[in-house]
Amino acid sequence: EVQLQASGGGLVQPGGSLRLSCVASGFTFANYAMKWVRQAPGKDLERVATINSDGTWSNYVEAVEGRFTISRDNAKSTLYLQMNSLQPEDSAVYYCSFNGIQGQGTQVTVSS
Repeated sequence: EVQLQASGGGLVQPGGSLRLSCVASGFTFANYAMKWVRQAPGKDLERVATINSDGTWSNYVEAVEGRFTISRDNAKSTLYLQMNSLQPEDSAVYYCSFNGIQGQGTQVTVSS
């Protein structure tokens, strides 16, 4: 059974930082590109960042380019998202995803 468990969310002030983690199991993590996606209330699911299977390539949605960094540790089957300079519009539930599968998300709230 595929499991994707995200953690690390919370309440942070504008300009702050958070680091999200996602522990994967039930498949060979190192063989797959992975994504972080997010969904804000009343909005569609949005891709935030993608990383290839060995971590040598990544891509970001324009809204987070230069502020967020996606990375992975294949030995630990773990995906990360370092989020800096957070803004209220970054508030959403964040999920890690592969092959269209999202796991349990983590809430990020950016507010003063």
